[in-house]
Amino acid sequence: MSPHLEAVAEEMADKVKVAKINVDENPVAASKFGVRGLPTLMMFKDGKVTATHLGAMSKQRIAEWIKESA
Repeated sequence: MSPHLEAVAEEMADKVKVAKINVDENPVAASKFGVRGLPTLMMFKDGKVTATHLGAMSKQRIAEWIKESA
């Protein structure tokens, strides 16, 4: 999914900021946000999780999910 996320991040750079976390290297973050499976996408607003999606998505579906959840 990384190439899809990077493409969406570039195309929507003026609207969203995309960040990736390696949960193997950052287990505390995974625990804090209740990550139970990979990939897990989370949307944040004002520091709070506003939407979560578990599982892979296409580039188009990621962009749609962002628009639906924003």
